[in-house]
Formats: sequence, C-alpha cells, structure tokens
Amino acid sequence: MDALRDIKVLSFNHFLAGPAAAQLLGDLGADVVTIEPLEGAFQRNWAVAGHFVDGQSVNHLSTGRNKRSLSVNLKSEQGRSIVERLIAAADVVMENFRPGAMARLGFDPERLLRDYPRLIYAAASGFGADGPFAQRPGQDLLLQAMSGLAAHTGRADGPPVPVGSVVIDQHAAALYAMGIVSTLFRRERTGKGGRVDVSLLQAAVDLQGESITAWLNGAPRQGPRGPAGVASWFSAGGYGVHQAIDGFVAVSMSTPANLGRALGVAALGEISENEAFVRREDITAHVATAIASLSVAEAVARLDACDIWNAVVEDYDTLMENPQLKHLGAFPTVDGATGAPITLVAHPVRYDGEAPQVRHVPQPLGAQTRDILGEAGFSADEIDGFLAAGTIRQAEQGG
Repeated sequence: MDALRDIKVLSFNHFLAGPAAAQLLGDLGADVVTIEPLEGAFQRNWAVAGHFVDGQSVNHLSTGRNKRSLSVNLKSEQGRSIVERLIAAADVVMENFRPGAMARLGFDPERLLRDYPRLIYAAASGFGADGPFAQRPGQDLLLQAMSGLAAHTGRADGPPVPVGSVVIDQHAAALYAMGIVSTLFRRERTGKGGRVDVSLLQAAVDLQGESITAWLNGAPRQGPRGPAGVASWFSAGGYGVHQAIDGFVAVSMSTPANLGRALGVAALGEISENEAFVRREDITAHVATAIASLSVAEAVARLDACDIWNAVVEDYDTLMENPQLKHLGAFPTVDGATGAPITLVAHPVRYDGEAPQVRHVPQPLGAQTRDILGEAGFSADEIDGFLAAGTIRQAEQGG
C-alpha cells in the first residue's frame, strides 16, 4: 500500500495511542521515522504482562511495524539541531507528550508551523492541548472511568467494569491517523499545513456515540447497565451473553416470538415486539433458562434455524482457528528483527482487495540512525562525531 508514499513522518510518540497511529501511517506507505531517546521510548521498555519476545517488548511489537528508528539525545543542543534539520524536510511531526513538553525541548508547535508552513503538526494527549485537565495524565483505564464507559459496562447488580483491553488508546490511534491523513489531503488543495489535536477523553466519548446520544436525549433507562443480564442499558430483552452447558453464546437483536420459536419457550410467544424493551427482564430470564439447558452447539443450531444473530463467545486462544480471520490473514507471523518469529495483528483495512505488507518489522533502537542522518545531508564524518559525542545511538538493522 503506497497511498502515503513520499510522505515523511517524524514520530515522537510513546506509550500506545501515538505509536499505534504512526504505525497506521507507516502501513499506508509513509516513511515513518521514530525519534527515540538513547534509552528507547516507553513502549520499547515496558511489556504487556511483563512479557518480552527474544528481548523485544510486546508493546513495541504491537506498534512498531513499518517504521525506521532514530535514537538521539534531545536534551543536548547538538541533538536538537539534528532533529531541527529533519523537521525542515518533514511533512508531519506527531507527538503525544503532555502539552508544552515539545516547546520545552525547543520545538514549540507555533514556531514550527510558522517556520515550516507546509508542516502538519499533530498531537495526541489525554485531555487536549488546553483546559483545566490539560496537564493531567491520560491513561486508558482512567479514561474508561471518566468517560462513563466503565459505569456502563457490566451487570446492573454488579460494580462498574473496565473493558479488558485498551480500547480507548486504540480508537484514539485511528482518530489520530485519520486527522493527519485528512489534513494532508487538505494541504494538497491549499498548499498549507496545520495542526491536528486528538484527546483520549474525546476518543472515549466518541467510542460510545450511540449510547451517549441516546442517554443525553432522554432515552428511558433504569440505570447505566442493563438489568438481568441484558448487555446494555438501552437494549431489549434477550440481547446479551448467555451461559450454555459447555460455554457461552451471545444473542443479538430479535423479537420475543422468534426467540420463543428457536428455544421452545411458549411464554415468549405471548410477549409482543412492542414489549421487548419494557419486559426485557422477563424475556432475558426465559432466554437464559432455555440456553442453560443446551450445549453451545445445540443453542447455535436452534438460533441459526430461526435466523437469530448469534456468536459463540471465544477466547484469544481460539482466534487463530477462526476461519474468517484465517481468510483475512489477521495474524501474520514473520521473522522479527532478532530472527525470532513474531505474530502480529494485521492492518485492519484492505485496499483493492489487499492488506498492506510488513515492509519493516519492529526495529531495534536506532537501527536506521546512520541512514536517516545520511539522507538528511550529514556526512559520514559528522555522523561518526555524533556517535562519539553520545548524541545519537546506532544499532544493527533488523529485517
């Protein structure tokens, strides 16, 4: 995929949302250069579940594809001078520090946009560039709590429940990349760059757009979570996850009568479709009782026979065997930078029927430092001097 071919991106991102957004741009063909401190960015040194793959952080493996790595000491005047030259030739500068951090390093966004009018400066933060919460730390769990997501997840008779993955960071990454691509498109028409700001807080709200819109516009509710096992506060009866003898089955939207036909529950046939919401606790109790007496295979067969949308609740262990995910190539396994095989989550969009290729596996810290500086016009002697001074770091290139 080369939609962003010849677009040069400097990524100062760390943690998850920023690196994931930069990875999306790299997948689309942009030349993404990660600017990392000499010790490496956060995601390179901290791993999910404390797990490293042949010395490589899982966080880095999940966000480091299709990028090149430059390691430089931005606390030194020489390091800042090097990066300034790179910025002068870049199309996009992206970062996700707290507001003001880049200015303290000497790269004030307003100054950069003034000096380089075609530049796109993109920032992701917890709460936005300004405002009363601007300097607060933004982290996925905290935003799940603050945005109402945790309060609206789980059973009505239980506590708020956080989602078991970092969904806000992932959604923010997609919005971050979308904002950058949109501004690049605008620049093609106007010749002028601009600024893009994304916050985890608004990403968290946007992720719940349907639910929040219904709530704020007076939809009837008893509380923030669905009663009696209903999957959400705004859903009708039967909609939820139900336990079978040997597993769990998710049941989507259907009429009480059709649920009754599928599961052999005569009482459901007496509840009209117009009562599906107001009598949802009764409906859900009937559905749960019926499925509890069936195996997963039996429940799915009955639901399928009546065209009721359903799915078996699967764990990550079974995803690799999902026939549709296999068909889509959702989990490519490639040789990593160290030679050890790594399994990645593929770019989620296809273009003309094809998914973007892995041009660069997640790279060692500073793997392309010499190449990148050479492309920027620094001589071999200058680069050797930077190395000797400890301003930059050079590692062996990966795949």
